[in-house]
Amino acid sequence: MAGVRRARQETQREIAEFLSIGPVQVAELDLGAEGPVLRPGPGSAAVTSGTVFLLVRWAGRPVGTLLGEVPEGADPTEVLAALAREVPGGTTPGPSPAPPSAGVVVATRERADQLARALDSLLAQDHPHFEIVVVDNAPLTEETRDLVERKYGERVRYVREPVPGLASAHNRGLAAVRAEVVAFTDDDVVADPRWLSELTAPFTADPRLGCATGLILPARLGTPAQVLLESHGGFAKGFAPRTYDPRHPPADEPLFPFTAGRFGSGANMAFRTEVLRTVGGFDPATGAGTRARGGDDLYGFVRVLAQGHGLRYTPSALVWHHHRETWRDLETQAYGYGAGLTAYLTAILVNRPALLPAFLARVPGGLAHARALTAVRAAGARAADATAAGGPAAGGPAAGRGVGPVTGAPGGHDSRTYPWPRRLARLQLRGMLYGPVGYLRARRALRTVGREAG
Repeated sequence: MAGVRRARQETQREIAEFLSIGPVQVAELDLGAEGPVLRPGPGSAAVTSGTVFLLVRWAGRPVGTLLGEVPEGADPTEVLAALAREVPGGTTPGPSPAPPSAGVVVATRERADQLARALDSLLAQDHPHFEIVVVDNAPLTEETRDLVERKYGERVRYVREPVPGLASAHNRGLAAVRAEVVAFTDDDVVADPRWLSELTAPFTADPRLGCATGLILPARLGTPAQVLLESHGGFAKGFAPRTYDPRHPPADEPLFPFTAGRFGSGANMAFRTEVLRTVGGFDPATGAGTRARGGDDLYGFVRVLAQGHGLRYTPSALVWHHHRETWRDLETQAYGYGAGLTAYLTAILVNRPALLPAFLARVPGGLAHARALTAVRAAGARAADATAAGGPAAGGPAAGRGVGPVTGAPGGHDSRTYPWPRRLARLQLRGMLYGPVGYLRARRALRTVGREAG
């Protein structure tokens, strides 16, 4: 009982600390030839004084993020442009090859308002030849169909998938598209106008490429949950393009290709259509909406890599994601991440048992790598706790009131200024323990649905 009481007290303390996290403005600033242009993030108000999470662009291309503080009465563009010029712009890339034909699949369920926002951004893409397919997954109402038919007409195709689960919905979209490349995104994103062109152009440049992923940044940082998630890396994978080639496994990924979470996320991914169909699409017993809780995107990445195809991470392919907003959302998300991770690994080994020896051979190196990372993170957490005991974190949002960049918070991905609550870490571990069971239960449920349909 004493242990339970201590855990509850710790969780109450963590929630109180969590609720003290203040909002952060989201904006983007382009350092183009015509001078700096500052715009608010999707759905955000004009930038004022205070803390700003800033995407920096050079001539339209995303090159980095920073967290800056705009003093009261100062010109936000002037202050943030001075900081943005410190972000390395890198070399100017040459012209991208003409992108192949593309089909965009958006799976949704009873979220018509969010879906409309996403579709508006997708219809504004500069890609020369693409189609959009909305997959209505196990709908309870006709709201999604009505929206698509009323507002979007022939510009968007509507299909229905009665079996619940994100993987089933994505497989339905995969079957419906007619294009050379199929891209997937979520109904809670706003796509940059060049997103689809940037995401699909690598398929033209590299005929061996099977998959591509892109950059995901927060559309809003208005709640403690959104700020906490982004200060721990969010969904972003950095601003350096990278190709993962199974013929030349990366030295810094000892579990490759099983560390699929490093490659990207399902809200911003594309596959060569024929390659994804050849490997059987996504495992329908994985993904949100099933008892497995997630892992469908990771499953797709590994299946494609295991077939010998490359994967390209392309940070110039940008979507803005509306992160979840509450503590309860984070609890659900943490558990689901853990469950999805081990569920997808179970799915891979069930569907491709020949990969088991390769997985086992990589486990020792992977464990050593994980222990090293854990030691670094623990040291960082102790330092953060010590700093917090003496006042606001140096350079953190509560401390900085100057014009310099505020380091170690959203913008410095994975810097962990705000400690990750132990409650959420425990939930993620519980999810990992549950994942294989959830996957097997999801497979059993699908067999039941199949028998009833037959």
